[in-house]
Amino acid sequence: MAAEPNKGFFLTFEGLDGSGKTTQIKRLAAWLTAQELPHVVTRQPGGTATGDRIRNLLLDSKSAGFSPRTELAMMFADRAQAIQEVIAPALAAGQIVVCDRFTDSTEAYQGGGRNLGSEIVLELHQLLCGGLQPDLTILLLPDLAASLARARRRNTREAAANGTDESRFEREKDEFFRRVHDKYREIAAREPVRVVAIEGDLNVDQVHARVITAIGERLGPLEPWQARSKKSVTSA
Repeated sequence: MAAEPNKGFFLTFEGLDGSGKTTQIKRLAAWLTAQELPHVVTRQPGGTATGDRIRNLLLDSKSAGFSPRTELAMMFADRAQAIQEVIAPALAAGQIVVCDRFTDSTEAYQGGGRNLGSEIVLELHQLLCGGLQPDLTILLLPDLAASLARARRRNTREAAANGTDESRFEREKDEFFRRVHDKYREIAAREPVRVVAIEGDLNVDQVHARVITAIGERLGPLEPWQARSKKSVTSA
């Protein structure tokens, strides 16, 4: 079923760090711009002033001693703020919202990786997020070991270049990431309509082509979306 432009379209990207999400989101944003489609790109944690402060606490390797439930609560505090400030207004305006991570990440990392289970995550999602679900989720699942190696190299590079330290999760043991990976697979199996899993070590162009195909199938004809984009520019 094609989406209705006047209701907006909520697209999320999921996967382990190092899975290629950032690259694919940049490629998609360029494609959306070229197609003159109204869109907003955001991320979690982060994407708001409050969220960026939470992100700094959650991802900084110097942050220590968080209980799994504290970490879970912080993730949802960030998410609730992002929905209020960014996601809900953009969807109400009929835009395409592209979000790097959403509740699937929390279910995978805190529910799976931290062994909290899915139930508490999904209950908090209903309570704090009003049950808001993406229209489409792109789940990138390349080889686990390769993803971890890329993520750790990237964090080392960024720390050396600009002093940014977001390596707290990457310091976890491989068993943690295996539980995250397995939980992502569980989510994909549970929600095969919403979640499109792209597996294997495909190159950037191959993954991008699959992303565009999946989005095209859900958006339907682009003309109504393009008309909304032009109307927004005219009204501004």
